[in-house]
Amino acid sequence: MVSFTLATHADPALVEADLSLLDDPQEWGAFSRPDQNNGNRWVSNILIEGMHCAACAQTVETALQQVPGVLRVQVNAASHRAQVEWVQTEVKPSQWMQALARVGYRGVPANDAFALQRRKLEMRKAMWRWLVAGLCMMQVMMYAYPAYQAQAQDLSAEMEQLLRWASWVLTLPVLIFSCTPFFKNALRDIAQARISMDLPVALGIVITFVVSTLGTFEPQGTFGKEVYFDSLTMFVFFLLSGRLLELRMRDRTAGALDALMNRLPDSVERLRADGTFERVAARRVQVGDVLRVQAGEAFLADGLIEQGHTLVDEALLTGESRPLERGLGAAVVAGSYNLRSTVRVRVQQVGAATQFARIVALMESAATSKPLMAQRADQIAPWFLVAVLLAALASGAWHWGNGPEHALMVAVSILIVTCPCALSLATPAAMLAGAGALARGGVLVRNLQALETLAGIDTLVFDKTGTLTQGAMVLQSVQLRPGLLEPEVLAMAAALAQHSLHPASKALSAAAAQSMPATKVQAADEWLCDSVTEFAGRGVSGMVHQGEGVPQALRLGSAAFCDVPLSGGDGLQIFLRDAAGWMATFFMHEDVRAQARDVVAALQSQGVRVHLLSGDRSAAVQQIAAVTGIAEARGDCSPADKLRYLQAMQQAGHTVAMVGDGLNDGPVLAGAHVSFALGQAVPLAQARSDFILRGGQLVGVVNTLLLARKTVRIVRQNLWWALLYNAACVPLAVLGWMPAWLAGLGMAASSLLVVLNALRLSAGVQLDTLLQPQEA
Repeated sequence: MVSFTLATHADPALVEADLSLLDDPQEWGAFSRPDQNNGNRWVSNILIEGMHCAACAQTVETALQQVPGVLRVQVNAASHRAQVEWVQTEVKPSQWMQALARVGYRGVPANDAFALQRRKLEMRKAMWRWLVAGLCMMQVMMYAYPAYQAQAQDLSAEMEQLLRWASWVLTLPVLIFSCTPFFKNALRDIAQARISMDLPVALGIVITFVVSTLGTFEPQGTFGKEVYFDSLTMFVFFLLSGRLLELRMRDRTAGALDALMNRLPDSVERLRADGTFERVAARRVQVGDVLRVQAGEAFLADGLIEQGHTLVDEALLTGESRPLERGLGAAVVAGSYNLRSTVRVRVQQVGAATQFARIVALMESAATSKPLMAQRADQIAPWFLVAVLLAALASGAWHWGNGPEHALMVAVSILIVTCPCALSLATPAAMLAGAGALARGGVLVRNLQALETLAGIDTLVFDKTGTLTQGAMVLQSVQLRPGLLEPEVLAMAAALAQHSLHPASKALSAAAAQSMPATKVQAADEWLCDSVTEFAGRGVSGMVHQGEGVPQALRLGSAAFCDVPLSGGDGLQIFLRDAAGWMATFFMHEDVRAQARDVVAALQSQGVRVHLLSGDRSAAVQQIAAVTGIAEARGDCSPADKLRYLQAMQQAGHTVAMVGDGLNDGPVLAGAHVSFALGQAVPLAQARSDFILRGGQLVGVVNTLLLARKTVRIVRQNLWWALLYNAACVPLAVLGWMPAWLAGLGMAASSLLVVLNALRLSAGVQLDTLLQPQEA
């Protein structure tokens, strides 16, 4: 894995040399993944350093989108993450990284080895700037106090001048050290002919310092003898306080993603041909390699244990909080931890093919997506900054007749009080805090916009098999056509079933394996299947033959698919037929999930109408609906039927969420306003979903709904606060009734309030506890 140490203002030749390391295709897998539909396209996830606001995010997006070969860019101002889609035959990572460096920002791979250290360094620098500003502010306030309290003739001219000089000296460290980020960013904006939030802040600081310096060293000049060092240092201290808290909040909300992404080791021990082990880079591991994993290390790839027995921690991957036993032949997944003893693992999946990679991709998508409300705020922010500069210029000109000093300080107050930090932080801060809380609770958010949509749903549709019921089924009994033997029919059905992902097919395969004789089945007796076609939600057809025997066309699935009449009895029924007609009926048993009834009741208490749609026969569906308390249920639904049912509800004005897990749920998951997939769902279902329930526990649906509604309430509170604050303070600043120190306090307090309000979401929800409505 490449560690990226490029300095923002480094020599261009050195910058280009460092960036060229990222052009090695072997390094792309560390921070990029190929597009599933077009292997020539890659999607890269990077961290943007030096970004502070929505205007910065727009600048980054514009700079990257102008690079030929870059197809799509998405930047999140709150998480400082960007997702870049590019074509490998037209552009290389170093080229679009250089475009970032040219506009003054630094891009690093999202899982760079030194990203955590750099973030800690950034926090340490921010803390030192804040401490210096706070210490100097207190000293300057001490020197300013006599001037505020002294009566006429209490202070001699020499003493007053000495206090001003001391304040000037103490303000220099604040200006030179604490204000460095503001000035660097402002100069970068000027050089790029653009505006960000640091430009009005830097202008306000410089104007205030210049006017105060002239008042100190030239008291009889045009700008008079008044000084504002106390206001200046106080403003900087408040502003740095807000940014320090914002930085801490961003690290906190991004913790779940970082903890997941940085779980894989950089190197592993791989078995050599001579029986010894060598340590190799993680990217060199291939399918079939044997790795030795020590206790305390993370598994690099998906594989099977070939030697040893241990406990593994899969909490971040599956939501299972307890350590799990793993022995000889057991599967282990990338990103899980070996807790007890050394084991040998034969690699089965590496890189993007692992379950770990899919989860990381889902979380990266959420970290770079922008809700609709955040997009609107981002669009407003640059124009708002232009209006701020024009308003400050116009107000300064209007008040010039009352004295240049007064006019400049009015302009400074407007520049400071109208800084739209709170407006830009209002939505992304709350959304990321909510997504972070859900991630810690076992719910992955693929799309932040879905939180906003979920808060407004009034209808929720469940799939049945594997969603409301347990994914695993058990074969209860078999009814056969006269003259057939159960082991033979089971083997024929299993030959078809092994090509299907449906839980009933897995149950048939398991039952067939148990019915086989203890001795190994000879190749001539093994039932095989060719020319298989799966009809989602209906069944499987194919040519089945025993060994070298004559193939016969068989169908396995629903009664309608096999064109046979339904049998009596309860439960799920799977049918097998050949050219002559019905061969067998397999009666399946499935258990309702323990939480299903409570989850349905909780959703209904929130005013959500719950529906059940399933491809299984209506009798079985109605039985599950009765057990779970769902009044509106429909069975015998094909994927197209489910989609039409969903669209009919949407056309009736309902906002609909869908929860599913199967291949046949893909179309309806994509068609719903917002959708959930269980953690064990097939990849297609997960790809169509907005939320992934990693532990497979339905209570996550309720908790996500409650948190989404709370998140939207907090976003609206933040937006209203930001708008009301500006509506109240801007007129006061324009009229000259708000001094610079009070403007700085108001601006910092506004941002702090927005961030603190968003942090209320960080407590999140507990996945194993149903929240009551009043706790929403």
